Amino acid sequence: MRFGFKTTPQNTSWPELLDVWRAADDIDVFESGWLSDHFTVQHGLDPAAGRFEGWVALSALAQATRRLRFGTLVTAIPYRHPGLLAHMAATLDAVSGGRLELGVGAGWDEQEARAFGIELGTPPERSDRFEEACRVLLGLLGPEPATTFAGKYYRLTDARCGIAPVQRPHPPLVIGGNGERRTLLTVARYAQHWNHEDGSSTHPGVAGFARGREVLHRHCAEVGRDPAQILLSTQVRYARDPAATAAQAAAYREAGAGLVIVYLPQPYDPRVLEPIAEQLRAL
Repeated sequence: MRFGFKTTPQNTSWPELLDVWRAADDIDVFESGWLSDHFTVQHGLDPAAGRFEGWVALSALAQATRRLRFGTLVTAIPYRHPGLLAHMAATLDAVSGGRLELGVGAGWDEQEARAFGIELGTPPERSDRFEEACRVLLGLLGPEPATTFAGKYYRLTDARCGIAPVQRPHPPLVIGGNGERRTLLTVARYAQHWNHEDGSSTHPGVAGFARGREVLHRHCAEVGRDPAQILLSTQVRYARDPAATAAQAAAYREAGAGLVIVYLPQPYDPRVLEPIAEQLRAL
């Protein structure tokens, strides 16, 4: 069983966020750290609360740590062209010595998209665009020297990433989302890691995770993929009770999760990490 933690880079100061990541880097129980990635303040907070840009913050945190793997949960594909995102990912993988997890999703926040003039499209269009983007990302980050791709949303002709990532054949592709018909099929086809969010409005909790796992395994059988090649993870929100968090993690382990990511509450305080780690060590 593996463990990570997640922070939302909003409504906080940079020193507070940095202190948590540096402290976690010294606690061996935590193998990975994760940021959410949005343009606007989330969770109903006042926009004046402020929010750091996810990939710039992730780059700084990569330089401030030495051991933690890291990624976004998740980057919405419509916000960045996959060619740009591939170059960002390859650069950060090189800068960090091969510690990047490339977390992506189809996008969902219509209000945020409207605010920035971004066209999300209908749910089927988002899924179609997302699948194309995954193919573009893996092509650009993979071993082939150039990528040519002709799709509805993206067209590339002899495109090159510019720099090769440290991790080969590419940094692990992490897909977040619980959509059974399209998202989990895309996971089966392309991802090395599926992330389920415990707080999701669709299929929440351990039962929702178990259902998603079953659907994913069916898709893997359809496309001829060994499901053991895909790491299964979930996010659990820390309610300031380390024992309860460990109990949640144990339940997810029984349901097939290989990684549990503890979503830390604000205000961020590095002192919460060791009590959580002590409970998790028993697992």
